[in-house]
Amino acid sequence: MDYSAANPGVWNFIIQLGMIAGAVLVSQLLTSKVKFLRSLRMPIGVMAGFILLVLKSVGVIRVNTQLMEILVYHCIALGFIAMSLRTTKEGKEEKGSLTGPKSGAIIVSTYLIQGIVGLIISLGLAYTFMPDLFKAAGLLLPMGYGQGPGQASNVGGTYEGLGFTNGQTFGLAIAAAGYICACLVGVIMINVLSKKGKISSKRVFTSDDPKTTVGDFQDNNEIPVSDSIDKLSVQVAFILGVYFITYLAMWGLTSGISAISEGLANTVNSLIWGFNFIIASVIALIVKILLKKANQKKIFRRQQQNNYLLSRISGFFFDIMIVAGISAIEIEKLSGLWIPFIIIAVSGGIITWLYLAFVCKKVYKGYYVEGLISMYGMLTGTISSGVLLLREIDPEFKTPASNNLVVGSSFGIILGAPMLILVGLAAQSTALCFATLGIIAVYFAALLIFILKARGKGAKVSTDKTNDTILATDSSDAE
Repeated sequence: MDYSAANPGVWNFIIQLGMIAGAVLVSQLLTSKVKFLRSLRMPIGVMAGFILLVLKSVGVIRVNTQLMEILVYHCIALGFIAMSLRTTKEGKEEKGSLTGPKSGAIIVSTYLIQGIVGLIISLGLAYTFMPDLFKAAGLLLPMGYGQGPGQASNVGGTYEGLGFTNGQTFGLAIAAAGYICACLVGVIMINVLSKKGKISSKRVFTSDDPKTTVGDFQDNNEIPVSDSIDKLSVQVAFILGVYFITYLAMWGLTSGISAISEGLANTVNSLIWGFNFIIASVIALIVKILLKKANQKKIFRRQQQNNYLLSRISGFFFDIMIVAGISAIEIEKLSGLWIPFIIIAVSGGIITWLYLAFVCKKVYKGYYVEGLISMYGMLTGTISSGVLLLREIDPEFKTPASNNLVVGSSFGIILGAPMLILVGLAAQSTALCFATLGIIAVYFAALLIFILKARGKGAKVSTDKTNDTILATDSSDAE
């Protein structure tokens, strides 16, 4: 076999990863040296993705778009598996309240209002100025803003197979616009609210990292750091093992559906493969339960998972996903789609802020601004951008806002499941597209009633500062 540069199959993957690594390191250097970039609080992965996108657009480098899309597809699932395998830690919570479920309802209702606005725009354009526009295109707004480049790429690719020309690029472009909203609009609003006197705390740069102890890196009765096999290797083995089981499950499910009904297979099989990270997360949670049972029955003498390493691994996969997702955007393919892209992106940023400003004031009593800023950062970018913005006004995470992002996301997976099904069905026909608009409007109204009317027994906040800081930072890359 030829291992030289003459055989691109051997080196192309390494070259593309090298470009990602180089862009990340350059972004890290620029952020540390340029005050303006630091003030933007833009995640390093986002900046690195834009660097590769610009260099690709001007012809300086050649980015393998297909490979980047593959990385996005797999990294979102691998990142969620790593997160789902983590053992549960107790943190700061509001006891006796419904803040956790309400945070999940806020997250999903924001997806829904983004979907309503996006669908109205795409349907309006399709029936007026742009008759050839894919009618369900607007549903990529909640995928890109609410869930990030991984889901935007997956759903956009599914839409592309159903007739939306360059749908994947459109979805990734929406996700990139979401990051700009999260970083630029978020920082601007922090400054505006600060000048109005609504933000009293300011970040104090006393150290680069919060104080940590050995307990932050491992729990009691864990496997040793390095035995006959390294602890990191064990975590990676579990993650890859779960993903292999996920592949077998999806393959078995789609094969069974194809054998039963070819028509049904044409409708749902692409959704099953497109939502690989949901299936992977469920399987990872089952594996976590089985591992806990195995520890209780002494099948394993020690706990196999290490939360610190699993968090770092998930962060690694999500960073790769973000860089690859943005660099995979093919700007030239947006020709003919600039009008819907600009209208949807701008409208998404505005409606998200206005809606969150309303509901956060009702739910987050005593820490409204922290709740609003963190939720806006997450629901236009990812949870990492939400945490980054929150640190500017609540650097020690003294409010429950950081925990609400994590706990709310857990409830959001359950509450958001119906929408993921509707997103796939809406693209099947015009009638289903209008039906989807009506269903998500009704579901939005139901969640809004729950947010505004449901009452808990009264909140009592208990704080474990160290653990809460770790919880927020460890979960900073999830969505």
